[in-house]
Parts: sequence; structure tokens; C-alpha cells
Amino acid sequence: MAKSRSGVFEKEASELLNRFNASLPFDKKLYKEDIEGSLAHAAMLSEQGILTKDEANSIALGLKKVLEEIESGRFVFDIQDEDIHMAVEKRLSEIVGEDIGGRLHTARSRNDQVALDFRLYVQKNSLHLINLTAKLINTLLTIAKEHTDTLLPGMTHLQHAQPINFAFHLLAYMSMFRRDIGRFESSHKRNNFSPLGSAAMAGTPYPIDRDKTAKELGFDAPMSNAMDGVSDRDFALEILFNISVLMTHISRLAEELILWSSTEFKFIILSDEYSTGSSIMPQKKNPDVPELLRGKTGRVYGNLIGLFTVLKGLPLAYNKDMQEDKEGVFDSVETAVISLKILNELLKTMSINKENMSKACAKGHLSATDLADYLVTHANIPFREAHFITGKAVARAEELGVDISEINVKELQKIDGRIGDDVGRFLSLEASMNARNSKGGTATSATLSQIKEIEEWIKSF
Repeated sequence: MAKSRSGVFEKEASELLNRFNASLPFDKKLYKEDIEGSLAHAAMLSEQGILTKDEANSIALGLKKVLEEIESGRFVFDIQDEDIHMAVEKRLSEIVGEDIGGRLHTARSRNDQVALDFRLYVQKNSLHLINLTAKLINTLLTIAKEHTDTLLPGMTHLQHAQPINFAFHLLAYMSMFRRDIGRFESSHKRNNFSPLGSAAMAGTPYPIDRDKTAKELGFDAPMSNAMDGVSDRDFALEILFNISVLMTHISRLAEELILWSSTEFKFIILSDEYSTGSSIMPQKKNPDVPELLRGKTGRVYGNLIGLFTVLKGLPLAYNKDMQEDKEGVFDSVETAVISLKILNELLKTMSINKENMSKACAKGHLSATDLADYLVTHANIPFREAHFITGKAVARAEELGVDISEINVKELQKIDGRIGDDVGRFLSLEASMNARNSKGGTATSATLSQIKEIEEWIKSF
């Protein structure tokens, strides 16, 4: 009989129920956290006189043996054990004897046990994702420092808008990823409280020390309400949300990498290490990595919505529905981890075609706004009128088959006599880019300031 079934049951559980009810196939991923929590619980029970020192020592040695067996691959997982908690406890009892092994669960329920294990997993992986995201920012920073004066067409509506530098564009993504780190940090701090000791839902009559186990396990304090302790899954929702936003940013960058590596752009060349070929077209070099990054983003969105749907109608306290809380989180964490790692390597190994970026800036009249600004600042023309005059200048440049940055000054003066002979130096692409030197702007000087700020911030990782 499965150890989770009490004496009230007269019949064995059906095989179908065992398969339907079991979470062991996926929650065995929590074995480290389960053993870590049990070690802390046993030590506390001993200090409180609930277990003898010898019993606690035997349990600790037994748990460490179970850990070694799992990590060496010798542990046999049996679906009859239902979940990782019962699997570990059963093997522990085989090692130390049922009398001692059965005492470990004193003053504890599987409800607070699973809440603890899952929370520990989420907290650890939030920190892991923070470190991986910081590494990605470092890679972007390294690339950016080499391209503070590399011209790139800045776009709105996917249309050429204004000249920027490539570093400035990458800094926009660094800003996004920096916010992602902030979200993970905030969630980690907000959720760093231990549910252990909540028992089934109402606490326990045993004289336990919840502060001790919380501290031992790296939490700031115990959760203040036992019912909330076993039923709260905000921490799981938060990591799913944080990963969803992170993957949104990854997906946006992936989309640009796909565009930039296309024949139409040729701004970058992805390395052979992170590209694939076609089964029929030998000339093809496909950007499968960024495409998969883009696709996997939808997958993590689904995991977030799935858990929201599971939790939305649950009465307090613990319900078996909560068994459905883990697989989506495991999947999203693993997806985010490999996505951050492979994107980092993809960026490190790609080549950047500065010449093609620069050539692209000579299309689309990127410095048109600079002509309007010139008319405002040098001819005291209201901006709306300057905007209209600039539109006529762009139309004339189109007729002549040249970019506004290359148009002859005499042609501009035919459109409006208030345009001076010095207008040409304001319309060059480099001048246009460097004119935007306000804080946070694309000018090389402003870009260097942003790089310095990121460098100072990243030193804490």
C-alpha cells in the first residue's frame, strides 16, 4: 500500500488512479530541494527535542545517501510512490528503518513540503536567470563599445526614420534586459519567505522553530499565515510572468537579427556554428536560432496563462489542482535558460557589416528632420511650416534621385530662400546622428555616457 494512504482506506488505489494522480514523473526534478528542506526540518526537530540527536543524525545520513543515489543514477523511481516526497521518504526508511524514517514527517505535511520545495526551486532559478541575463548584457556591452560611431538606420513603423549608431540600438535592448533583472530581483525579495511549518494549512501543535528552518534554508523569515503558506503560488506566477517579459525582449531582438541577416539587409552574418542549412536549397543559411527564440516566446506565454487558469477559482487552502503548477514553470525556466545561453553565443560569434549599415542610411532621407530643425533654429520658422518646407525638399530629392543628405544646397534654396549656404553640414548623416546629444540620445557622446552607466551598474554581478 502506498504510504500516503491512511488506515481509513479499505481498498487499494487502482492502477489508473496511480498513473493519473502521480506527479513523480515531473516533480522528481525537485529532489535536491526536497532533501534540503528535510535536512533543515530534521535538524530543527532535534533542537526542539521532538527528535533525539541520534534519530536526527541517522535521518541526515540517510537523506545524504538518498541524494547520492539519485545523483549517481542508482535511485529507482517508482510511480507507486506518487511523488518525490514519498519516494525520498520510502527510500530513507529502507536505509534507516521505518521507525526512524517515519519520524521525519512529524510536524510537517506534504502541503507545506511541496510549497517549500517549489519555492526553493523558483528562488534559486530566479537568481540563475539574473546571472545569465547579466552575461547577455555584458556581451551586448562589448559589441556596443566597438560601434559607438557605426551608422545604422533607425526605424519607426519599419521605415527609415533617423540615423543612429549601432551601439545606441543595442543599448535599448540592454535597458530592457536590465529591467528584466530588476523584476527577477524584486520577485526574489518579495517571495523569500518560508512556508515550512504551515503543515496541512493551520500550523502544528508541536513546538517547532519556524524561524530556524527559514534561516537555514536562506529565507528572510517564515510566511506569516499558515493557510497562505500552503496555498500561495504567486511566486510561480511571478517567475512565469518575468520569463514571459524577458522572452518578449529576446524575441524582439531575435526578429531584428532575422531581418538584419537577410539578403535585403545584410547588416550581420550569423556564424556557421549557430546557423542551419536547407534540405533542398544548398545556398541557404537559415537563422533557425533566432526563429526558435521567437517561437519559444509563445510557449512561455502559454505556461503563464495556464497557471493563471488553474489558480483562478481555487478555494483555500491546498487543492490537488496545484499539482499542475510545476510542469509549466519547469518548462519556462529551462526554455529561458537555454535561450539566454544560445543568444549570448550567437551574438558573440556574429559578424557586423558596418559598410552595409552605412549604405542603408543613405536611403530614406534620414536627415530630413534635421532640415526642419535647421529652419526652426536658423531661420526662426515655426516648426509646422518648417515641416511642410522639408516635405517639399524631400519630394525634390526624390525627383532628382538623391537622398536629402546629398541634395545640392541650391536646390534647397529654390524651395525656400531662407535656407542658408551652411545647411549642408547639418544634413550629413554623421552630423544628424551626433546632433541628438540630449541625455539618452543617439549621439556618440550620449551613447558613451549610457555605456558608462551600464558598465557601472553591471559591476555588481
